[in-house]
Amino acid sequence: MSEDCIFCKIIRGDFGTEFVYETDNTVVFNDINPKAPVHMLVCPKKHYPSLNEVDNKDLLGELLQTVREVTKKIGLKSYRTQINTGREAGQEVFHLHIHILGNK
Repeated sequence: MSEDCIFCKIIRGDFGTEFVYETDNTVVFNDINPKAPVHMLVCPKKHYPSLNEVDNKDLLGELLQTVREVTKKIGLKSYRTQINTGREAGQEVFHLHIHILGNK
């Protein structure tokens, strides 16, 4: 984990953020600045600055499986996923995360 990464702090429990869903390697929490009625973030517990730094195929699969499981859990059948990779692509927090946006 990174000491100065806001998502690492959330994952560590520094802010008492409630997780919508959690596995051994991933967490899901609501975005504090939602762009849709449902806007959750799926993050690996281990710090990766972006998708470009991940070489673990099992983790990548688990992240997508987490998307599938959390949307099923909350009954969200239609949704959009988004991964911003790099500042020029709109990444603001440099901890890999997948946006789940729904009910727009």
